[in-house]
Amino acid sequence: MNRRLLLATLAATSVAVLAGCAGPYTISADVSTYGNWPADRKAGSYAFDRLPSQQQSEEAAKRQAALEEAARGALERAGFRPATDAKSADVLVTLGARVTAYDPVPWDDPLWWRWRGRMFAPRYGYAGWGGWGWRQDPFFDRRYDRAVAVLMRDRASGDALFETHASNEGMTMGGDAVISGLFDAALAEFPKVEPKSHRVSVQVAR
Repeated sequence: MNRRLLLATLAATSVAVLAGCAGPYTISADVSTYGNWPADRKAGSYAFDRLPSQQQSEEAAKRQAALEEAARGALERAGFRPATDAKSADVLVTLGARVTAYDPVPWDDPLWWRWRGRMFAPRYGYAGWGGWGWRQDPFFDRRYDRAVAVLMRDRASGDALFETHASNEGMTMGGDAVISGLFDAALAEFPKVEPKSHRVSVQVAR
């Protein structure tokens, strides 16, 4: 009886965990915005504008198309609508994104380093053929800095009206959902301008 009860409890817990994983979750990012969007100007229609480097090859064009798809939802939630073509758009939107991997090193801080509010210490121990020395838990070795950028120009004049950057870091590259979430964070306060980096949190679907 106790065994059956335990199995039933575990099954119910698993279902609850899976249900929780299927719902929306929160992404936080450091955001900076620049520009001089006119106070009386509506969001209007947009078209994407690719830099030469973003269309120099078929592979580059595919990457940029995926990036544009990731940003569409954020643009539309900010009040923009897609134009039928670039010549009729109110604004031209240029996108950028990068994911940078880096490895923490123990001599940055010889005793402790902070990770997401918790403290971890590098450990001194036997490091195989290298003998004794500093070693790190592989789980904490690699970090990823994820960042996106959006630049909006007036299509008629070419003037830059609004620029925004959003970035965060994590233990994975992030994938499409994270990149879309970063675009949401970048445009969450549009057209407000705040050059000083500040934290913005948004909900994204899994």
